[in-house]
Amino acid sequence: MRLLHTSDWHLGRSFHGASLLDEQAEALDRIVELAREGAVDLVVIAGDLYDRAIPPAEAVSLFTDTLAQLRSAGIAVVAIAGNHDSHVRVSVYDPLLSALGVTIRGAVTRAAEPVLVQPAGGGAAVAVYPLPYLEPVVDGPRLLAAPAPEGCDSAEEVALELPAGTPARFSHEVTTRLALQGIRRDLKRRPGSRSVLVAHTFVAGGQGSDSERELSVGQVDRVSVEAFAGIDYVALGHLHGSQQLDGPRLAYSGTPLPYSFSEERHRKSVRIVELAADGTPAVEVVPLGVGRSLQTIEGTLATLCSDPSFEGAREARVRAILTDEALPLQAMARLRERFPNAVELRHQPPAVERSSGDERSRRIREARSPLELAGLFLADQQGRPATAAELDLLRLALEAAGRGGER
Repeated sequence: MRLLHTSDWHLGRSFHGASLLDEQAEALDRIVELAREGAVDLVVIAGDLYDRAIPPAEAVSLFTDTLAQLRSAGIAVVAIAGNHDSHVRVSVYDPLLSALGVTIRGAVTRAAEPVLVQPAGGGAAVAVYPLPYLEPVVDGPRLLAAPAPEGCDSAEEVALELPAGTPARFSHEVTTRLALQGIRRDLKRRPGSRSVLVAHTFVAGGQGSDSERELSVGQVDRVSVEAFAGIDYVALGHLHGSQQLDGPRLAYSGTPLPYSFSEERHRKSVRIVELAADGTPAVEVVPLGVGRSLQTIEGTLATLCSDPSFEGAREARVRAILTDEALPLQAMARLRERFPNAVELRHQPPAVERSSGDERSRRIREARSPLELAGLFLADQQGRPATAAELDLLRLALEAAGRGGER
């Protein structure tokens, strides 16, 4: 069976206030094109379909239009809710759509109910398990309270299979293992079946980026690679960079577009997976090559606005780091004359060498006038002696202060 793995579309997202919907539409058109060209049987979308729980109408229309295009090509779709999605809203029509070849799963308690996908080339159906984003405090108790699967005497028996030393409280690791126990039980009733898990979580060892929403504090959100043992292919979502963590078997596809400057060097792509008869995955990472690129440029304002070496950034979304000693007036407006898509400006002047505390105290004690004292302060802040023009300004300011309200 052939499948295309994508995730984290974040439809409706903006970048520094600018809508990305047109670029997202371009990316989804490319994904549909690759699915058709690759003759895939299935497209899996591993969560964060939208950027927020209540997405704009235009984002919903884009999503449904994309699903319609995939189905018109005879391609099945399995999608799950991510931590940005409303589990209820995205899956409200799942009972109806699943009969038409589209599954959008938000119910955690249905994780052990697979979608059986029949490969177009023949062979046994593949069991695809949609496991939406898990909220441990809510979903851990819910999974324990679920009716015991066939062959299990009680729900408590599920908990007994957790690794020794498992903490009593629910974590992402514990909750994920609880969900996977039900999935493995279902697989046992399907001897010889190949398996695909679609999940949205942070697996230990993965590399994150600035544009991902933190799942918890102190890395207790991490789930071990070992928790996913026994699944032929694990299609992950949540981390925005394409990466694999257990060879090609367990991987993140990453986002179709960069959503922060921390993703500037990402090569946005999808993964086309061929599952052999024994379940071994062979993976091709296919770049999407769509959307506006991101580029960070650094230098003085005059250099950035004139140096030909920065010409390649003209069409990119630009983050500029200005190294001028003082921030120039109207810096962003002047930058945008050359880089119309400049969206972020940072000022990092040259490092200032300041005198030590003892040296500063000595100079202050020895200062013979308010002007000399002010000059010492300016020199300490700027890391260089005050210029003649600056001393003149300081003299005028001190004279005006001395006159007080005489005017």
